Amino acid sequence: MGRTWVIPDSHGCLFTFRTLVEHQIGLKRSDRLILLGDYIDRGPDSMRLIDYIIQLSHEGYDVTAIRGNHEDFLVKAWESANNSRGLLNMVSRNKMRKDWMDNGGATTIRSFGVDDMRLFPKSYIEWIKSLPLYIELDKFLIVHAGFNFEAPDIFADEQAMMWIRDYKIDPERINYRRIIHGHVPVPLDFIHASLESETYHFIALDNGVYMTNRPGFGNLMALELSSLRLLAQPNLDM
Repeated sequence: MGRTWVIPDSHGCLFTFRTLVEHQIGLKRSDRLILLGDYIDRGPDSMRLIDYIIQLSHEGYDVTAIRGNHEDFLVKAWESANNSRGLLNMVSRNKMRKDWMDNGGATTIRSFGVDDMRLFPKSYIEWIKSLPLYIELDKFLIVHAGFNFEAPDIFADEQAMMWIRDYKIDPERINYRRIIHGHVPVPLDFIHASLESETYHFIALDNGVYMTNRPGFGNLMALELSSLRLLAQPNLDM
């Protein structure tokens, strides 16, 4: 039986991601690889990182990629650019683009070689839209950000699954499974604490791969679910 590996936010750091997958994990076709979103922005190679994920699937590897909030930024910026007519829509389009640029979108634009969002390759938008927002396993719920436990149905709040930051988990509502998420960068010590604690109902995996100048950050993590083996790959791109 193969292993199940989970990798959080890779943010356009292709060389780091490939090194983790190919050399540290040594991914096999009998394994399952689950990715927590945020494949774009901040790092230098967003387009080629997505291409690599798609290539792994085409080569027969079992890869499930979840949609993150940075992919949501991209889709909304693209939709705004392609649907804008009139002054109010132009203001909305400019605000959406600025919000995305303020959160690392400029590196994605460069990696795709476009400046006008109306020319952004639609095939990548369609790929992003096809991605699930969460995965249910026997012992874990896997999601980019988290869940809105104030909602009657926590799986109905799609924005929360990509964007929520602070939430209180009701373990009974998720059959006492643990939530595995990325989204919010946390230091290595906290990742280990969330993994090892018997009282935490979550495992946080995002170590801020792009935060190379901040002590305790700057690694791309990988967690194997059956053994809870944790790997850390220092950033090789930035």
